[in-house]
Amino acid sequence: MYTASNSRYKSMQYAHCGKSGLCLPRVSLGLWHNFGDTASFANMKELCFTAFDNGITHFDLANNYGPAPGSAEKNFGRILKEDLMAYRDEIVISTKAGYEMWDGPYGNWGSRKHMLASLDQSLKRMGLEYVDIFYHHRMDKNTPLEETMGALAQAVKSGKVIYAGLSNYDGETLEKAATILADLHCPFIINQNRYSIFDRTIENNGLKEMAAKLEKGIIAFSPLAQGMLTDRYLHGIPADSRIKTDGRFLKEAALTQNRLQQIARLNEIAQKRGQTLAEMALSWVLKDGIVTSVLIGASKPSQILDNIKAIENTSFTEEELQMIDDISLEK
Repeated sequence: MYTASNSRYKSMQYAHCGKSGLCLPRVSLGLWHNFGDTASFANMKELCFTAFDNGITHFDLANNYGPAPGSAEKNFGRILKEDLMAYRDEIVISTKAGYEMWDGPYGNWGSRKHMLASLDQSLKRMGLEYVDIFYHHRMDKNTPLEETMGALAQAVKSGKVIYAGLSNYDGETLEKAATILADLHCPFIINQNRYSIFDRTIENNGLKEMAAKLEKGIIAFSPLAQGMLTDRYLHGIPADSRIKTDGRFLKEAALTQNRLQQIARLNEIAQKRGQTLAEMALSWVLKDGIVTSVLIGASKPSQILDNIKAIENTSFTEEELQMIDDISLEK
């Protein structure tokens, strides 16, 4: 039987999620990869235990995480039941609805039917009465925003959700959604978006600026650009890398000669800072306090321990920031 480390809160840093009372660890564990039915269950448990033993209290899921869709929630639910349920009140669990989950017109997007049915399915798979954060996973131009936000508000009102979140929204739609949710007295506190040195979408579409203006939190996924912002590809493409073994989210064509040169130059900056490239990439996302937490994925417990080191140095000089921009934004 798992017993959590008594020192689990000594080294992790926590930040309020926007203007809310909820604190999130600066590093959170995402279950997008390595928690489906193709992965080792024993390893999943070790990943969760290592995370929690080191102060990572937030575990992020979605209805369709797998493979197969739903299997990450099912496997995490088993870990909760067998080992972590005694610590439920110390843990933040999030899930999402909005990407394709089941056949037919109700298994996708942002209708009230999809959102509330998906939430019930997620709770059943995880064996939970509630989740802490429930996100709409992507914008849906074919469903009235009022309907989708109303579903989030109903989920909270029902007691099945504590906080509402939005994922993959832009700044303009975020502002409209936040107004609706405020009118519904729904505790909307967080945005989840892709953000990294190599992906500045939330800077360009107004999301980051609007979240700061509205005092809403941001949690960044893919902060390591699917592994490109690590030392993994400094000397070619390893046989056991995600590109070779999966290829769904990072394709070999993405590692152009120019990209490989950028990675090498960024690695030199990281070394001068006394960090690995991965540590620097995570620190960069957290540098200005607008992003509440970074979501890491891991296939080994050691990767979690390495990534946590990023919180030790999130300060950058103006010269470092300019060099990172010059390297990463060049075409």
